[in-house]
This record gives sequence, C-alpha cells and structure tokens, in this order.
Amino acid sequence: MTHYQNAKELAQLTLGKATDYSTQYNADLLQAVPRHLNRDSLHITADTLPFSGEDVWYGYELSWLNPKGKPVVAIAEFRFKCTSPNIVESKSFKLYLNSFNQTTFKDHQQVEDVLISDLSACSGGETKVSLFKVDECPALELNQSSATCIDDLDINVEHYDYLSNLLIENKSTNTIMVEEKLVSHLLKSNCLITNQPDWASIYINYKGEQISHHALLKYLISFRQHNEFHEQCVERIFCDLQKHYQLEKLTVFARYTRRGGLDINPFRSTHLNKAPYARTIRQ
Repeated sequence: MTHYQNAKELAQLTLGKATDYSTQYNADLLQAVPRHLNRDSLHITADTLPFSGEDVWYGYELSWLNPKGKPVVAIAEFRFKCTSPNIVESKSFKLYLNSFNQTTFKDHQQVEDVLISDLSACSGGETKVSLFKVDECPALELNQSSATCIDDLDINVEHYDYLSNLLIENKSTNTIMVEEKLVSHLLKSNCLITNQPDWASIYINYKGEQISHHALLKYLISFRQHNEFHEQCVERIFCDLQKHYQLEKLTVFARYTRRGGLDINPFRSTHLNKAPYARTIRQ
C-alpha cells in the first residue's frame, strides 16, 4: 500500500489541502484518480476484471440559478461504470458541484448535459446523470433488505487493520454449497489521504461454498483502521472472497454514508451490471 499512497497522481490532488470554494461553474475543479493504482496490488487489469458493476453516487447539495436569478435545487444520481479508467476524486467532486451555486442555467436539462459531459471526461468513460426533485426521488426511498445481518455474532476481535486471511480462520474442511444474502453495518475504513472515517453497510450476495459468518465479520472489522478509497475497499473485499472461497456467483455492494453532500455506493458483481436501489436509514 505504501507505493500506492506515495503515487504522484495522488500528490497532485486538492484532497487534504486548504482550498477556496468557487461559486461560479468551473469544470477544471474535477480531479481523477486512476483505478489501476489500486488494482495493480490486486493483480487485476482493465482486461482481466473479475467483476462488472458501477459506482453510484448521490448528490444532495446541488443548486444553481434559473434565468430569472431564482435558486433551483435538485438531488442528483451519478452512475460511473467500473470499467472507466478513473475514479472522480470526491473532494474535487464536491468543489465542482459547489461551483454551480451562483451560475445561471437555462433548465434542468442543461445542467444534466453539463454534468454528463464533465464527469465523462474526468472518469474517462460514459457517465449517467439523473436529476430529481428533492421530495420525488424513488432511488432514495428506504429499502427493507432480506439479507441476514451478521453483526450480532458473539466474536472476539483482535485485528483492526486489514487482514485477508481472517476470511479462512477456522475454515471447515467440509465444503457446503449454499446461496445466501448477508449484510453487515460494521464496515469502517479511512480516507487514503485525510484519514477521515468512512462508514458503510455492506451487502454480500453469493452462491457457492458457504462463507463462515464469524470469519467474514472479523474480516470486515479488520478494515477499521485501513486507509483506502470506497471503491477500492469494495474491490478488495470482492477479490478476497473469490480467492478464499469457491463461488459460482458473487455480488458485493457497499452503501456509504454521505460526507459533504455526497454518498458513494460501489457495486461489483460476477453477473450483474446495475446496482439496485437499496438506501439504508443511515443514508
């Protein structure tokens, strides 16, 4: 991880540095982080991805002025394909959205078109953007999950820094094939640059060799002092599960709580491309 943290691409980011807030539209505020920086350590490339999926973001603080000078507000949904070359760095994303505040746009469609153009250019891939009224956003209705929560398991925890082998602690020699949906609300990691905490609920749906619930919970808790971006944590979890268990199907979906008006929801799957609507009460 040290090589990654010292990458020149990260040194150029505004993340972790004092910055001024622009209230006039400025696409140059957006900054990209190459996905390969983290994927190199997972030994995967753009041509050998073991998953499909997307990163779904929701923006709660988007506002601009209409031609008469009246403020307009909206909730925005952003969908980035996991095959895009870059992650949009979150602080730069917040600064960019803030730059809309005192800028005049003709209508919602013009704002949507500008967002699609700028974010596609930054991520290097097609970006989908949808704008909703603040009281009419179906994607943000609370979801009642049918997944089994593993958080109440009585376990002893000793590791709070990422440890992949916890997944196979006391692994049974008797292979049992199952299909189940699991969730934990105890996932916490830290921003790679600022060390600020990132909180999430993580949903793991799979078919194949039964994953030890106790081992999985210990493993997820081991991210508690781990420093990595949201998308990269999810890809690491996905790859570790595939490495240690014989899985026919696997989906890993993390719902992170919002910070600075944005929440990030990485979705990775062996067989699904689109993240479902699954908003939790913490979001």
